[in-house]
Order: sequence, then structure tokens, then C-alpha cells
Amino acid sequence: MQVRELTNAEEEIMKVLWKLEKGFVKDVLTELPEPKPAYNTVSTIIRILEKKGLVGYRAYGKTHEYYPLITEEAYKRFEMEQLMSGYFDNSLKKLVSFFVKDRNLSLKEANEIIDLLNRQKES
Repeated sequence: MQVRELTNAEEEIMKVLWKLEKGFVKDVLTELPEPKPAYNTVSTIIRILEKKGLVGYRAYGKTHEYYPLITEEAYKRFEMEQLMSGYFDNSLKKLVSFFVKDRNLSLKEANEIIDLLNRQKES
């Protein structure tokens, strides 16, 4: 399955579906923050996600129960790859350097990152 970048509205709907694991439009609508979009708006966005191959459904007569076809983890991986290639020349060093400079990374956070990298290397 080829993942494509989502609009903010599409991503918001996907986050709800990931949380619910499956649901009807009314279930998704209930989980959205105020001001809530119209039912038809949510329904349209879900159908767009379905056409993109990111959402599947089970039909119960005229009603559809929707579920994600991609995990949240897989989408995060896609987004990070886009970020890395688009802004950091696929360099993890450049990405980390950006966050160290931009976010004033504390020594504690830096050590936690180093520990995480060391654990990854060991496994």
C-alpha cells in the first residue's frame, strides 16, 4: 500500500479511527473536538480516506462501519521519512542537530536519547 500525505482534516479523522479501531461516522463525530464538523463533512472525509486506501469498511445495509487499513505507527514512519528527506537530506544527525539547537535539548534528554540509541544498537 502506498501511503500519501494527509490533510489536517484527514489526519484528525485517522487519529480518531486509530483510537476507536473501528466505528461509524457518528462514533467518529463524537470523538472530534468542538466545534464539531457536520456529519456529511466527516462522512466525505472518510470516503476520501477510503479512496486513498487508508480506510476500509463493513457494510450493514446502508450503514458502514469504518476501520483503518494502516497503523498509526506506519503513518508516523511515513511522515518521518518525508520530513527526513524533505528537510534533512535523510540525515538523522541533521535532524537531531536541528532539535538540539531549536529546542534547547537538556543534558538529561540528550542522555536519554543516547541510551535509547545504545539499546537499539544492542538489539
